[in-house]
Amino acid sequence: MTDLLTRRFATLGPYSPLFYDTPIEFVAASGVWLTDVNGVRYLDGYNNVPHVGHAHPRVVQAIADQAATLNIHTRYLNDRVVDYAERLLSTFDAEIDRVIFTNSGSESNDLAFRIATQHSRSSGIIVSDFSYHGHTQALARVTTGLTAHEGLGDHVRTIRVPDLDGADTGVPEAAVLERALRELAEAIASLQETGHGVAAILFDSLFSTEGLNRVPAGYVRQVAALVRAAGGLVIADEVQSGFGRTARNFWGHQNHRIVPDLVTMGKPMGNGHPVGGVALSAALLDEFGPRNMYFNTFGGNPVSAAAGHAVLDVLAEEELIQRAQVNGAKIRTALHELGRDHSWIGAPKGDGLFFGVEVFDRSVLDDEASPDPRRTKAVVEAMRERQVLISRIGRSDTVLKMRPPLAIDSAELDGLLDRFSDSLKTVESVALAR
Repeated sequence: MTDLLTRRFATLGPYSPLFYDTPIEFVAASGVWLTDVNGVRYLDGYNNVPHVGHAHPRVVQAIADQAATLNIHTRYLNDRVVDYAERLLSTFDAEIDRVIFTNSGSESNDLAFRIATQHSRSSGIIVSDFSYHGHTQALARVTTGLTAHEGLGDHVRTIRVPDLDGADTGVPEAAVLERALRELAEAIASLQETGHGVAAILFDSLFSTEGLNRVPAGYVRQVAALVRAAGGLVIADEVQSGFGRTARNFWGHQNHRIVPDLVTMGKPMGNGHPVGGVALSAALLDEFGPRNMYFNTFGGNPVSAAAGHAVLDVLAEEELIQRAQVNGAKIRTALHELGRDHSWIGAPKGDGLFFGVEVFDRSVLDDEASPDPRRTKAVVEAMRERQVLISRIGRSDTVLKMRPPLAIDSAELDGLLDRFSDSLKTVESVALAR
């Protein structure tokens, strides 16, 4: 371990983050289980990339078969790529009927910005004040949830996404909605007054980096309406919430009852094989295409298409979204019960198989408990000691983050929840002993 860590730092540098106080070296994975170098198995409660399960044989075989047959770029015809495009577009509302393939969510969001700025003839971008959407230079200029030396661009305005189970707990929902929309209107006015105009708003349908915020009913629909009225486009980043992750709909934006102008995709699309995409209307593509010779050497290659097609096959044939609905209901019930037993964790957050709770410091008897990052990290480490992988998110790093592959079954989920309960008890007993 020490030797590998030294070699990593000597080649990759020490700046790419590693999880846990003592990093784990994994050597194999299958389903929802990862095996470390010592043969210890860990239940994966964190990774959304292996969407239908690590090393799913159907996806692995599809990749291997296509790689052994043909792999070319998109400037030649290939039916595998078109078949996948048709299948993928069938999951969207009718207004979204074209797709451009990329290699990652970052590429997808960067391309969406290009399309939006050309369409609107404006440069102004609106994002939440604690978010992350990718690593290109354009996206670094809108990053608010991670460190980026570029800093926030002059053309960017941020809004705070409301959270009825967080900072806005106990405030009337109508008042929360009114304040949030007023803040958006001010951001739009500022962009217009400074000559940037409004090109787009970019948001993650689950507000995952923000901490899985629960927003007022109608919030996203009204946000979309205000941005469109100002001439901007609505970009839904589905890297976290797409492909049935929320269990309520195939796409996270459908939970908000909107049809975005652009939908960006990545991570889970190929179950670990690099695939991304931007879905949009024919009208937007016909506007963008003639003025830009856009092509992508690897985006949309037959091997990537085979991986993506296999993911859709597995989702349907193994009824993973239906399973996520059942498991999501079980999770919410379990988290409610744990909240009654442990006053220092908040209400259940998230949807389907992206869930968590916020951790608070209630040691001081006052009206407002403060977020507790120290105890949150202690729970993450306690879960690691019980061979379960989870993480944390949110403005204060105090929302416990769990998003296992959709392949997790009922017994495996019971194991995760049992170990979570045990971890909470252990962390609580240590705190009481201090």
